Amino acid sequence: MNLRLPCMIGWRYWRAKKANSFASFITFFAVMGIFLGVAALIIVGSVMNGLEGQLKHRILGAVPQLVITAAPDHTLPTTLAAELSRLPDVIAVTPSASTQAMIQAVDGIRAIQVYGIEPQQAALTGAGDTRVLSTLAAGDYRIVLGSVLANQLGVRPGEQVRVISGDGVVYSPLGPVPSQRKFTVAGVFEMGSQVDAHVAYINYQDARRLMRLPSEGISSYRMYLSDPFEAAHLVGGVKQLLAADKITAKVSDWRQDYGHLFAAVKMEKTMMSLMLSLVVAVAAFNIVSALVIMVVDKTADIAVLKTQGLSHVQAMAVFIVQGSLNALVGLVLGVSGGVILTLYLNDIMTMLGLSILGPGTQLPVILSIWQLVVIIVGTLLITLFATLYPAVRAAKVEPAKVLRHE
Repeated sequence: MNLRLPCMIGWRYWRAKKANSFASFITFFAVMGIFLGVAALIIVGSVMNGLEGQLKHRILGAVPQLVITAAPDHTLPTTLAAELSRLPDVIAVTPSASTQAMIQAVDGIRAIQVYGIEPQQAALTGAGDTRVLSTLAAGDYRIVLGSVLANQLGVRPGEQVRVISGDGVVYSPLGPVPSQRKFTVAGVFEMGSQVDAHVAYINYQDARRLMRLPSEGISSYRMYLSDPFEAAHLVGGVKQLLAADKITAKVSDWRQDYGHLFAAVKMEKTMMSLMLSLVVAVAAFNIVSALVIMVVDKTADIAVLKTQGLSHVQAMAVFIVQGSLNALVGLVLGVSGGVILTLYLNDIMTMLGLSILGPGTQLPVILSIWQLVVIIVGTLLITLFATLYPAVRAAKVEPAKVLRHE
């Protein structure tokens, strides 16, 4: 089938000055609707990507992303770390010790999560300035607190705090006695998230002593991932590996504590995209209206062309091409405008004196190529579907009835 002729006719109809001013008016607003919808989708989607990425760094960068914990009275083999390191997306695997504890200072007491790390692993934690973490030597009993936690306790580096662990409880004639020890504040870290209020770091060996664990053996491994969101896919592989080695252990990841937060962000991102997609859908309906008016205006032309051998499919193609060109103009303008505004969004807001997150704080923006492709393909499919009804109506024109009184 030769589509060159209908493409040429559709191009000429699209370029020609519209005799019907109302059709021109509707076409203009359809193109502008697609332009605004696509640009808004790109800008809002990029900002939501930035917020999600910022949360991922500020929260998941400081907490364990995937942890393997041995069953009570069991230890994990040292060879397991090498096997886990060969799994995809795994950066490193290190021994881990963590406990829920209470931290007491002069100004009060707070519940915290304590993580034990080795000094050489400080760079892996992602907890702000890692230089302080690298000074946590075994036996010094030094602790690094989140900035919000340090302010709540009213402590500064060099002062002492008491840490009372929920693990390692000893039962005496007077009742259960929790494990506790004084620590010297070595410094603070700041991630700009809720982690700053309830996370603290100490040396790995000091953590084991605080939890009253044996000096030998490994009770837990902490896995560092290139992308924390891949933890859900890795859990199955880790469990299979443990089952193959006949190791009894529990596998947990960050979703147990922070999954609800990221689920809420994802839902908000999806709903925003859906609402803005409706703008594109409304613009597509305007294309339908403009093409129906065009079909009515060109009914005689279609009838003449059909008498010259234009097939039903070719008649449809004429108006599909015309409607697609209108959509393509709006799409090109929307993508160009959306990408430019996204790349210079913070500069534009600074120039206008606007600040959404507070003075001196810029919006996090991540422009995703994959998301851009989805927006382009989705818009083309919606607008292509919108041209089908007018095109089918044009194909059903009967030359004998139309030209009877011509």
